[in-house]
Amino acid sequence: MTDRVSRVAYHPSGRFVGACCFDNSWRLWNLQTQSEILHQEGHSRPVYGMSFQQDGSIVATSGLDAMVLVWDLRSGRCVQPLQGHLRAVLAVDFSPNGYHIATGSEDHSMKVWDLRKRKCIYTVPAHTNLVSHLRFQGGDGRFLVSAGYDSTAKIWSHPGWSPLKTLSGHEGKVMCVDQSPDGEFIATASYDRTFKLWSPEVLPSS
Repeated sequence: MTDRVSRVAYHPSGRFVGACCFDNSWRLWNLQTQSEILHQEGHSRPVYGMSFQQDGSIVATSGLDAMVLVWDLRSGRCVQPLQGHLRAVLAVDFSPNGYHIATGSEDHSMKVWDLRKRKCIYTVPAHTNLVSHLRFQGGDGRFLVSAGYDSTAKIWSHPGWSPLKTLSGHEGKVMCVDQSPDGEFIATASYDRTFKLWSPEVLPSS
């Protein structure tokens, strides 16, 4: 790597790992051979986030250039640019359904894109500061949780991606969020030097 590495993500097969770099590129590594098998450029500014589709055939990358690019891993080519955010896109996640992508940005919004329609289908004014991270719920992906620099995490429900619950309690920027594989818990981490585990009482039922 020639510059800062901003994010890593395992390929669904477990045989590869992807890395986002501040040299405006992303890379894919074969863990068995410990070799780089893809080194792709396409963003005009640093690449900050990535998410693999569940079947492992495509990956979405997000960048400080306000772009999201969808790549075919078989050819290594960008097959779909997603343009619409006004500022850097810091978070990206594939829905379990394989054709919806959620993105979070410095423009304080969250967008949901439909790859079949090749366009954004929802724009949500998600936080009062930048959106730092987001995750779809496993299973059917009917719920989405986002984290923001407004010191909150929020749960959104589909259809419509309407706000369902605000998780308040951190005293600083919420940097990342994740859900347990069974969907029972949400974990958040913050600038306030704490992480929090949110109990089933505050979470929607699947």
